[in-house]
Amino acid sequence: MKIKAAVVKQMGVAPPYSISRPVSVEEVELDPPGVGEVLIRIVAAGICHTDISAINGDRPRPVPLVLGHEAAAVVEELGPGVHDLKKGDHVVLVSVPSCGHCLPCRQGTPLLCEPATRANVAGTLLSGERRLRRGDTTLNHHLGCSAFAEYATVSRHTLTKIDPELPLQEAALFGCAVLTGVGAVLNTARVTAGSSVAVVGLGGVGLCSLLGAVVAGARQIVAVDLSDERLRLSQQLGATDVFNAADADCVERVREATSGGVEFAFELAGSVKAMEVAYNSTRRGGMTVTAGLPAPGEMLPVRQAHLVSDERTLKGCYIGSAVPARDIPRYIALYRRGRLPVDRLITGRVKLADINAALECLHQGKAIRQVMVF
Repeated sequence: MKIKAAVVKQMGVAPPYSISRPVSVEEVELDPPGVGEVLIRIVAAGICHTDISAINGDRPRPVPLVLGHEAAAVVEELGPGVHDLKKGDHVVLVSVPSCGHCLPCRQGTPLLCEPATRANVAGTLLSGERRLRRGDTTLNHHLGCSAFAEYATVSRHTLTKIDPELPLQEAALFGCAVLTGVGAVLNTARVTAGSSVAVVGLGGVGLCSLLGAVVAGARQIVAVDLSDERLRLSQQLGATDVFNAADADCVERVREATSGGVEFAFELAGSVKAMEVAYNSTRRGGMTVTAGLPAPGEMLPVRQAHLVSDERTLKGCYIGSAVPARDIPRYIALYRRGRLPVDRLITGRVKLADINAALECLHQGKAIRQVMVF
C-alpha cells in the first residue's frame, strides 16, 4: 500500500532543522505483514530526542530510514501466526521487541533482547525483513517501528495491547517517555517510600521520572534543569526543591538542601555534565541512575575509590528496565486514577508535514513532548 512517511536520507545534518530540513515527507510503499507481523494504523506519535539522535548521528542508524518510535495505533491486519490480537485493537509501540528466547528475555529483561538489538541496529524488523520501499530503494525501519507514517508493519512483539478507552494521543507517550522515566524509578532504582530523590534533566523522560518518584512516595524530590520554566512545572508536578543547573554552586545547594545528598539521583538529560551533577548530588551509600544517552564517545570521569569507600552504586537504565506487557497497563491504570498526569507533559500537537519544525522546537528545548497526530 502507498503511505506518507517521514524519511531521513542522511545523518549529520546540522540544525536548525526547520531550515536544513533533514526529514522529507514522501509517498512510500509499505508491504503487508509477514509471519508474526502486524499492520497498524498510526494515530499519534511522540517526538523524542531519540529521533534527533538518529539524525545528528549520536545513535547511528542505516539510511534511508523512516523515522519515529514512540506511538499508539490501531490494528488493521494480522500476519500469519498472530492470534492474540484482532482488527481494531488499540496498541502502544515499544522500540525493542522481545524474541522471548535469548538469555536476557529468559532472565526477565526483555528490553535487552539480543536479536532485537541486532535488528534495530541493522534497520530491520525482528524477522530480519524490511517492509518499506521507495521505488527500487529499500527503506530501513527506525527501531522496528517507523512510526512517523500513516501506517506501519511491525513485529507482533513490538506491540502492547491497551485499554481502548484511553485516548491514543496520550497513550503514545507510554511506549517510551513514561516507560523509561517511571521505570527508572520503580524498576531500576526501586525507590522506597520516604526516600530522597533528585532528577537532573526535565525533558519528557525526566518529568516522568519525577512523577514516578511521587508515585513511589519519595519524601523529598529535587528537580534540576537549565530551564526555569521547566523547574516551575516540576514544582506543580511534585518537586519539593528546585535548582538551576547553570548555578555554579548547584551541587552544593542540592547537598545542603538534602543534608548531604539524595539517596537516589537520576540523570535523564543524556549529558556528561548532567551526569556529574547527579553523581555528585548522591549521598554515601546512594544510587545514581542514568537513562540518558549521550554521544557514543562521551566518557564519565569517576573516582573509583569513592565507589568503594562510600558504597556507591552507579547504574544504567535502558527503557526503564521494563517488561512492557506488565508495566504499560500498570502505568496506564495509574494515569487513569490521576496518579501519573502525563498528559500535562504534552506541549504541542503537530502534523506529519510539520516534522522538521517540531524537531527544531525540541532541539531548542522549547517543547517537552510534542505529539504528531494523524
